[in-house]
Amino acid sequence: MSTADTSQDAVIIGGGFYGAAIAIYLARQRGLRRILLVERAPALLTRASYNNQARVHNGYHYPRSFTTAYRSRVNLPRFLRDWPDAVKQDFTKLYAIARRNSKVTAKQFERFCREIGARIQPAYPTLQALFEPRLIEDVFLVEEYAFDATKLASWAERELKECGVQIRFETRVTAISNGSNGTLLATLQPDRGAEELITSRYVFNCTYSGLNQFKGDFAGTRTGLKQEITEMALMQVPPALQGLGITVMDGPFFSIMPFPARGLHTVSHVRYTPHMHWNDEQGIDPSEKLRQYHRETRVDRMLRDVGRYLPAVRDAKYVDSLFEVKTVLMKNENDDGRPILFEKHPELPGCYSVLGGKIDNIYDVLEKLDAEQFVAPGTR
Repeated sequence: MSTADTSQDAVIIGGGFYGAAIAIYLARQRGLRRILLVERAPALLTRASYNNQARVHNGYHYPRSFTTAYRSRVNLPRFLRDWPDAVKQDFTKLYAIARRNSKVTAKQFERFCREIGARIQPAYPTLQALFEPRLIEDVFLVEEYAFDATKLASWAERELKECGVQIRFETRVTAISNGSNGTLLATLQPDRGAEELITSRYVFNCTYSGLNQFKGDFAGTRTGLKQEITEMALMQVPPALQGLGITVMDGPFFSIMPFPARGLHTVSHVRYTPHMHWNDEQGIDPSEKLRQYHRETRVDRMLRDVGRYLPAVRDAKYVDSLFEVKTVLMKNENDDGRPILFEKHPELPGCYSVLGGKIDNIYDVLEKLDAEQFVAPGTR
């Protein structure tokens, strides 16, 4: 990869789905010509965009956060329109409500779905028969989908190339500082090579778990963040569960979802998927914490509990686990909401930090960017 020009209109830090989508938006919708995307990994969409559960939400997941649920309902049709080839729709999705320890009843869940406009109907008896009736109050047939991160990565590669966005792989941004005449300075450190200094009018910090890991004049996000090391277990499900996606809620919470990128299913569990957590702060590099973490699977404990509700899962075959750092806003720990983080940094005019808790949040980010005034090239 050739060395980047030292002067840019925008530097995007992070080559996940959000970073790529924002770079493409700035080029196609806002007319910025010189855009540099900097990614720590050797390829696009290989970290959180790939390693989390590949769910395209339709609101059902958030009965305790109406705003998050409603935004998912609004955004899902747009996501299906814009990335149809990356969305898997050919499976049956079920939501089941636990009889005990659930924070919503079946009637409350039905009412909530009607309020947000999400389609719901009783599951067919053959599907209801998959569940242990002593533990499950009711089972519903819903509309929810999964995405293939490898197909989104192919889209991003193609679009970035067409837009003329430069990409620097295996490179970190270590500092963001104020430059002269309203510019910003981004310090680049390649894995192999000397440190470089890039001048840019705008910097977009789309590093997900790495949002606060910069030196220079960057003071960090005002919103408190919590980091978790999580495990998604990849399974070959038995014939009875093929073609299904299943979520049991809302307390003894687990999900079994298709994972199109591998042709398998993920199993996640509210108790066993999070392995450890800490409050985010500068100097505690989440990627380094993940690298050093001893990755001992908890799949046996996941399946032992899931099997009480869904006996057929006991015949599933464990294949692998995806370990990743999950970043959540501390203010939403109680209601499970997943709003975006979109912050402008007064100490660094032109610098933005962006985080989305779900892939469909990208439209909330783009609406925020639509309201921003960007200086056109050649007018600086």
